[in-house]
Amino acid sequence: MCRNIKTLFNFEPPVTGEEIRAASLQFVRKISGFTSPSKANEAAFHGAVDEIAEISRRLLLSLESNARPKNRDEEAAKARARAAHRFGT
Repeated sequence: MCRNIKTLFNFEPPVTGEEIRAASLQFVRKISGFTSPSKANEAAFHGAVDEIAEISRRLLLSLESNARPKNRDEEAAKARARAAHRFGT
């Protein structure tokens, strides 16, 4: 489950709110153990996702780097090459 959480800092183009929310959802799923919460836990689950997404957004906006931003397409190609080597596909 946590393997879906990707680095979001220092990319060109910058991270989107959708990407931050997806990472936050994966994080809450991992620590809660729920893929989908019950009705009794739904409000707490979604509230946690919202709070973590906001905190993550603020963190990413406050970080600084001297490194050149990474290119999303190049990083995706590297990940596909690693997966092909690892899984033989």
